[in-house]
Amino acid sequence: MSEQMQGAFLPGDSTTVLKSVAVPKPGHGEVLLRMKASTICGSDIRCIYHEHLGKGPEGYQGVVAGHEPCGQIVEVGPGCRRFAAGDRVIVYHISGCGVCNDCRRGYMISCTSEKYRRAYGWQRDGGMADYLLAEEKDLVWLPPELSFVDGAQVACGFGTVYEGLMKVGISGNDAVLITGLGPVGLATGALCRKLGAHTIIGIDVIPERLQLAKDLGLCDEVLMSGPDNVADVRKLTGGAGVERAVDCSANDTARTTAIRATRKWGRMVMLGEGGRVEFNPSPDIIHDQKTIFGSWVTSTWLMEELVERLVTWKLHPADLVTHRFALDNVDQAYSLMASGKCGKVAVCFDEELTAA
Repeated sequence: MSEQMQGAFLPGDSTTVLKSVAVPKPGHGEVLLRMKASTICGSDIRCIYHEHLGKGPEGYQGVVAGHEPCGQIVEVGPGCRRFAAGDRVIVYHISGCGVCNDCRRGYMISCTSEKYRRAYGWQRDGGMADYLLAEEKDLVWLPPELSFVDGAQVACGFGTVYEGLMKVGISGNDAVLITGLGPVGLATGALCRKLGAHTIIGIDVIPERLQLAKDLGLCDEVLMSGPDNVADVRKLTGGAGVERAVDCSANDTARTTAIRATRKWGRMVMLGEGGRVEFNPSPDIIHDQKTIFGSWVTSTWLMEELVERLVTWKLHPADLVTHRFALDNVDQAYSLMASGKCGKVAVCFDEELTAA
């Protein structure tokens, strides 16, 4: 193994920079992964790639980018209890203190320790490099039925969606509206399909995304974003509206559409980060007895449950990846993801780079 490796950094001016950095050595409770796949999240584009929006301990600390990592263990430090060299693993992308109430529940995303909470690719080195140093407690086993690109999407996108869908509940009784058909919206369609939703309607502003959702069979109907979307959705659902709505857009108008296109007693969940929303509480929520949920990432135990279900369902998140790039071309990967004219974009290594 070389002592140096390449890593990608995000200066915050819509560019990427490759630098040579030292290959880390695992300490107590840590493992060294050979990276196999690192997919790009929309939050990286919004908060780091274009400009550095986060402040203080929550901000990007100039580390190796990439918070959706998946790889294979090549070296194990002392004190590890479960995983060994050769194991295929997903990395839960926030490393928490492990002992606060939220961490004990598995929600390290909500770790309350300012000292110990560090997200991969934000405050500690992430997956856009040849190797990644991870804490054993942050790992989820990747079964052989799933590829490393499958696992990389569980690390954030699919895991985040699964959490939100578990909160609102999806069944064969439900028509579902998805506002925003980027990678998170596409993942929502894929999971709603497996959970039994009888009708899935998607809305977006980018024609390529609408077409991809139809081509992949993730939406039964797709609508170009516009002022008549609420009426359009109600027409597609016998005038009542959808039982469940999922906002993946972080767009003000789309969020309002999701609320108003949800039927009486329905539920909606907000997954898209940022932006605002304006609605009228009495007619939009209170009188129709609707419920709005917020959902932020997921827990380690629900990630493990999702992995099991993906195998049972024979569902492969990698099917949503439209473009794979080598680390040497990471600049192209981020640029394409920022354009929005794609599905999921992955930076891949070894066998995953040439996989279909």
